[in-house]
Amino acid sequence: MTSARTLATALVLLLPASAQGQRGQVAIIIGTSSGEIRAVLDSAKAPVTVTNFLRYVDAGLFTGGAFHRTVTPENQPRDSVKIEVIQGRARRTQPDSGFAPIPLERTSVTGLRHGDGVLSMARSGPNSATSAFFITIGAQPSLDEGGHRNLDGQGFAAFGKVTAGMDVVRMIQQAPHTDQNLTPAIVITGIRRAAGR
Repeated sequence: MTSARTLATALVLLLPASAQGQRGQVAIIIGTSSGEIRAVLDSAKAPVTVTNFLRYVDAGLFTGGAFHRTVTPENQPRDSVKIEVIQGRARRTQPDSGFAPIPLERTSVTGLRHGDGVLSMARSGPNSATSAFFITIGAQPSLDEGGHRNLDGQGFAAFGKVTAGMDVVRMIQQAPHTDQNLTPAIVITGIRRAAGR
C-alpha cells in the first residue's frame, strides 16, 4: 500500500504544473472512424488515473489507436458475470511510450461507480493500467470494487463519463466482430481536450 501511494505521489509530482493544477472536470473529445464521443474526466476524484490518461492524450498517443474489443451478452459464454463494454487503446509504439503503469484508484475510494457511459481503465493486475480503457454500456456494478468480474475483487478505476455520443458507443459495440475482437477495429482518429479545458 505504501509503495502504491509513493508511486502515485511521484507520478503527480513529475507532471507539469498545468496538469497538477486541474480541479474538477476535464472535458475531452474522442474522435473515431464511427463518429465523435464527448466525455468529462473527474480529476478531483480520480487524479492519478486522469493525469495518466491525459499524458497519453497530450502526447498524441491515442491518434491511430483503436477500439479493438466489444463485449456483449452473447460473446462471453464462459463468463458467469457478464458485462457490456467497448475497449480502446493507444496506438502501438516502437519502442514503448515509456509511461509506467499506475496504481489502481478503487471505486470505494473515489466514489465513482460503473454506471452507463463510464470511462474506466482496463487492467490485468491491480497496479497495471497504462493506456487501455473501456466505456460501459448500461450499469456494470460487477466492475466496482467488491464486484466479481475480476477474480481479485478490486474492481477497475472509473474516471470519467460520456456526455454525448452514446449512440456512437453502441454502434461500436454492435459493429462486426469475431468473438470479442472488432473486425475491423474502429480507428481512434484522436483524443483531445475540449476547448478551454
